[in-house]
Amino acid sequence: MQFDLKTNEKGNLSIGGEDALELAQRYKTPLYVIDENKIRENYRRLYKAFSQYYKDFKMFYACKANTNLAVMRILEEEGSGIDAVSPGEIYTSLLAGFDPSRILYTGNNVTDEELEFALSSGVRLNVDSISQLKRLSKIPGSEGLEISFRVNPMVGAGHHDHCITGGPLSKFGIMEEEAVDVYKMAQDMGFKPVGIHSHIGSGILDPEPFMLAVRTLMDIAGRVHEGAGVEFDFIDFGGGIGIPYTPEESKLDINVFAKKITDLFKDKLNEYSLGKPTMCIEPGRYIVGDASVLLTQVNSIKQSYRKFAGVDAGFNTLLRPTMYDSYHHIVVADKPYAETTQKIDIAGDVCESGDLFARDRPMPEIEEGDVLAILNAGAYSFSMSSQYNSRPRPAEVLVKDGESEVVRERETFADLFNKQNVPVRLLK
Repeated sequence: MQFDLKTNEKGNLSIGGEDALELAQRYKTPLYVIDENKIRENYRRLYKAFSQYYKDFKMFYACKANTNLAVMRILEEEGSGIDAVSPGEIYTSLLAGFDPSRILYTGNNVTDEELEFALSSGVRLNVDSISQLKRLSKIPGSEGLEISFRVNPMVGAGHHDHCITGGPLSKFGIMEEEAVDVYKMAQDMGFKPVGIHSHIGSGILDPEPFMLAVRTLMDIAGRVHEGAGVEFDFIDFGGGIGIPYTPEESKLDINVFAKKITDLFKDKLNEYSLGKPTMCIEPGRYIVGDASVLLTQVNSIKQSYRKFAGVDAGFNTLLRPTMYDSYHHIVVADKPYAETTQKIDIAGDVCESGDLFARDRPMPEIEEGDVLAILNAGAYSFSMSSQYNSRPRPAEVLVKDGESEVVRERETFADLFNKQNVPVRLLK
């Protein structure tokens, strides 16, 4: 497929009705540009696809993808729940206006203090290990608590090894063969287990691994129901639904995908007499991934042993290409559909050899001062950003119907030193 890029009468890339070049000039680069309508469209498309086949359906936005408060508010308005994986994400979600009942906390390797914070916040807890269960039972106020468990269904999938969260090498969840005993243990401790959860990985564009995970988790749920007498209020299949990053990848037919998943879900409900629990998924990337663009200016064209276009962003701004060897499509903002004439490396400004957005990328002619648009930068971009090389983090701008607003201020040099203290003896 080719990415559906909007252009204006000048031929410039248009994001949410705003001219990308004008945004770069007004707010400077590097700059994250978030399209509000795109987020809403993605959420509604996914919700409609599943809820038309199973009415009692809920989505919990995996907010680790993007925790900007404006993004969170948009999804709160849309009716989403939240998949939170840290106390900070719980705090952010509450600040964004989410009711605690709409937040499911799935932590791993958590401290007692984190468990206490989650418990006091009133959110739902999804327990990851026997150790966590035992420590939770010792916290005052946990008596009779409704909980769920994350189960590792021995199925893993994802676009990179680091993104596979199920299977024998995964650190997440309880083993499927111990599930019945763990649910019984929770009941003996006075808890009320009401849910079951799994997550196999992220960036999935093939329905088959997800189908296998659903089948496996439903079989586990059936055994827990029969062996421990658990009546499930909800069954949560996690997230992982991907988006196309390369022009060659095809979009997932979400209606076909949803029908396959819900048909299998309903068949398994009947097979194990599981009633009609709420069906849940936890999308992150699918909702926000293609809703943002990273704008960056070309600072230098350098002919060395290779030809480089050096830009004012780096892996401190978008880590995925360096960390996962991920592909992000890149266009020149004032000629997004221009024919390619060269292969060139697009390099960031971080002092690391691995700081590359693209190697041997087919591109049109690029000149110093050009603005490049790095697409699909809405998930795991700012949320994984850093101040490495003492570079302040970029601003974020929200666009809607041709209007733009700053939703995160650009950091300054002074922000690099927040919370630092130099001992008086070193100030002489």
